[in-house]
Amino acid sequence: MDKIFGRPKSLRDIPTHYCSGCGHGIAHRLISEVVDELDIRERIIGVAPIGCAVIAYDYWDFDCCEAAHGRALAVATGIKRVRPEAIVFTYQGDGDLVAIGCAETIHAANRGENLTTVFINNAVYGMTGGQMAPTTLLNQKTATTPFGRDAKSAGYPLKISELLAQLSGVYYVERVSTDSPVKVLAAKRAIKQAFINQIEGKGFSLVEILSACPTYLGMKPTAAVKWVREEMTKEFPLGKIK
Repeated sequence: MDKIFGRPKSLRDIPTHYCSGCGHGIAHRLISEVVDELDIRERIIGVAPIGCAVIAYDYWDFDCCEAAHGRALAVATGIKRVRPEAIVFTYQGDGDLVAIGCAETIHAANRGENLTTVFINNAVYGMTGGQMAPTTLLNQKTATTPFGRDAKSAGYPLKISELLAQLSGVYYVERVSTDSPVKVLAAKRAIKQAFINQIEGKGFSLVEILSACPTYLGMKPTAAVKWVREEMTKEFPLGKIK
C-alpha cells in the first residue's frame, strides 16, 4: 500500500504545548510541508515570536531564532541582509505583529524587505491571559473587555493586512483560515506562494491565518472554529488582498 500522508520531515515528532483546538499546530504543519515540498530546509531560517508560539523552534526541524517581543521583522531584516541567500520568515501573533511590533511590521513592509511573514490572528492575547488584542472584535469579551470591546473606548479591530496592502513595498497579502479542511488547503497554497515570492526576490509577503483560541473564547473547540467561520470572517474577510 502506498503511503499518502505522514509527518513532514521538517516537523519534529514531539508533543506540543498548545491547547485543544488551537490553530497553531495546523499552521506549524503547513509551514513544514511547504518547506519540504520546496526543498528549502537547509536554507530556511525562522524567527519565532513572543506569544503562544514562543517555542515554535522546538517543533520545527530547521534553523530558527528567537526575537524580542514585536521585533521579529527587525531581526529577520538583519538576517536576510547578512544572508541574502537564506529563506527567512517570521511567525507572529496579533499582539506581536500588530500591537508592540506594529512599527517594525509597517516599516519592514514599506521597505519591501524580501521576507515572508505568517501572521496568526486569533483575536485575543493567548499567552498572557486572554486580554484584548488589536484584532479583538467589537463586543467580544476578553479579560480586559469583560462587557465586550467598545469602539468608543478601545477603537475598532485593526485590519493590518489591508493597511499593509497599500504600501508600495508589499508584493503579496492574503488572508486564510483553519476552520475547515478546504480552508486549510487554501492556507497551505497561500503560505507556499509567499515562500515562492521570496525565492523569486519579489519582496514582502504576508499570509494572515484566522485561528481559533477555544481557551480564551471560553468555547469548546468545535464552537470556537464555528465562531471563526461565522463571526470572525465578517470582520476579516478571506481572500487575496494584494
